[in-house]
Amino acid sequence: MRINYLNNKDLLSEIHKSKTSYCSYKTDRDVDYDMILKGVDEINTKNVKKAKKARAERLSKLYYDQAVKIDLTVKLDKNKIKPKDILDTDVIFRVMTWDHIPVDKVKMAAMDEKDSTDTEYDADIEPVTQYIKVNFPPFQHYRLDKNNLPKCVAKSHWKGTLSGGEYSRDHGKMTNKLALMFMKLCERYATRSNWRGYTYNDEMRSQALLQLSQIGLQFDENKSNNPFAYYTAVITNSFTRVLNVEKRNQNMRDDILEMHNLNPSYTRQMQKSTQSDE
Repeated sequence: MRINYLNNKDLLSEIHKSKTSYCSYKTDRDVDYDMILKGVDEINTKNVKKAKKARAERLSKLYYDQAVKIDLTVKLDKNKIKPKDILDTDVIFRVMTWDHIPVDKVKMAAMDEKDSTDTEYDADIEPVTQYIKVNFPPFQHYRLDKNNLPKCVAKSHWKGTLSGGEYSRDHGKMTNKLALMFMKLCERYATRSNWRGYTYNDEMRSQALLQLSQIGLQFDENKSNNPFAYYTAVITNSFTRVLNVEKRNQNMRDDILEMHNLNPSYTRQMQKSTQSDE
């Protein structure tokens, strides 16, 4: 598999596929979502209309891309789907929730012990629940039934059936294409003029790739549709972190060399010569 270029569309697609592998769905129709909400109570008439419009645009683009592969002269209008053609029971809502994630008993016990030692207590403050750490924000998919009531049709970090299954966070995996995209991003970033001259450039790339593999799926589609900028920021922070560590180590080596009346690094010598000229 070869990655020639990177764009947000392909990144979002691979992120979705990767998260799908950690989920359990009632049917294959419940995999793709049309709108992201913060709670089930937000599934109302207004949001149903917005979700139908988003679904119509997504399906129209999908059918258009498929038609173009057969006939290059086809136009988007011929494959355009109207929101009124979509039923209310067809739209899928992704609701961000931790309801199906187990509680971290160790953290909760530590919090209870800390609260018991506090001298002040406010009954109006709701205690914070500590859940088990997961590799991306958990969610559930909902679809309206015939009575216009929301029904759960999918759960993230779940294995087995929705009713008889169990929580699981390690049965899925990142897609191979997304991993190659991460490698390509690190490779391209390392060739920039402000980074490629360092002798520890390979270490920077390795650190950035490790960081992407750990938090790559934490990208939240509800907050942004620009994963390219998110991953670029992660890579920049990783490169800068390695640079700061190497500079600190270099300063320690130069200090030790000067203590023993030996010549420090060329960088330290140039800094001293510049200061003396001033």
